[in-house]
Amino acid sequence: NTDFFENRDQYLQDYDKVIFTGMIDQFFDYKFGELEYRSLRFETETLDKDNYQGNAVINYTDADTKFTRIIEHKFFEFGAGNKGKTVITHEYPQDWSRGVEPYYPVNNQENNHLFKKYRE
Repeated sequence: NTDFFENRDQYLQDYDKVIFTGMIDQFFDYKFGELEYRSLRFETETLDKDNYQGNAVINYTDADTKFTRIIEHKFFEFGAGNKGKTVITHEYPQDWSRGVEPYYPVNNQENNHLFKKYRE
């Protein structure tokens, strides 16, 4: 629950190394412009059945399916004991804009060029 940017100058002054895991363009105050990102939207539901899909994750890559994957949580270690119910989450792609959580940078020539400028 700490906003790096609220104390950025203090962190950079007080520590020899800072590991920042956020958006590189935001770190440099969008100096060269905004990178393009993809975001996600999640819809979770509890089903009255022991098993929905037989494993933790199935990815859907066809153009006709609106969601990109379904996660069935009981197949992760913490959910193995649920009997008679299962929890699934549909993951949907969502456009990104400031204020929306970025999940993936867009991998195209323009974005890669801009990222290279930030990296340097």
